[in-house]
Amino acid sequence: MNPPCGRCNKPVYPTEKINCLDKYWHKGCFSCEVCKMALSMTNYKGFEKKPYCTMHYPKTSFTIVTDTPENLRLKQQSMLNSQALYKEEFEKNKGKGFSAVADTPEMQRVKKTQDQISNALYKEEFEKNKGKGFSVVVDTPEMQRVKKTQDQISNIKYHEEFEKSKIRSDAPPPENRQDYEDQPSNPVSDFGQSAGQMRTAAVAPHSGGKRYQAMYSYMAAEADELSLQEGDLILDVEPIDEGWVFGFNQRTGQRGMLPANYVRPL
Repeated sequence: MNPPCGRCNKPVYPTEKINCLDKYWHKGCFSCEVCKMALSMTNYKGFEKKPYCTMHYPKTSFTIVTDTPENLRLKQQSMLNSQALYKEEFEKNKGKGFSAVADTPEMQRVKKTQDQISNALYKEEFEKNKGKGFSVVVDTPEMQRVKKTQDQISNIKYHEEFEKSKIRSDAPPPENRQDYEDQPSNPVSDFGQSAGQMRTAAVAPHSGGKRYQAMYSYMAAEADELSLQEGDLILDVEPIDEGWVFGFNQRTGQRGMLPANYVRPL
């Protein structure tokens, strides 16, 4: 039995039958619902099981819904339901996907090692970002011993340098020392004068002149200068020029020049 046409409801014979949109059509009946333009299987558009041309194809439109308090309440309720469902699903799947591992001493050691590796990698990445190279060194007992030895050596060297600099830099040098050094001198006469002063200092006692006390330590830089230690008693002090004096060190028994701002009168 021949099926009826989707438009005229008359029987459709096989020679003129078009099967489309879940219906059977005559070739002349398969046309646009609006303009009645003849359509084919290549240029039709279906809407609610009816053929349309491209021009008259119905366009979908959206309906504007007013954002009323009731709609807002429904929207909030939907969000709460979604969150509740998500938490419920999360709690169901929480115990799945992994197996519980006993916290044995071996597992604690492995965990601690992993934490150390993570810290080392973090520090390495941090140093790279700073532009410096960084190599991860295992903190073995041997490395700890070497590090401790290096720290001790550094402390010893630091104290040695500190003591050396303390003697020379307890107080600022006199301002006019450069002026004194710039004055021309006769090496022969200077040597004879200094030698004579040393011989005199070794045999002659002081004459009871001005008495001064050293406030800072001073290391003699020239042969005619006098070395000092803090607290030394300087006798027979005589000013030479601005910033320098000549005196006798009671502790060493030597005479020579010394900076005036390193001593104070008694």
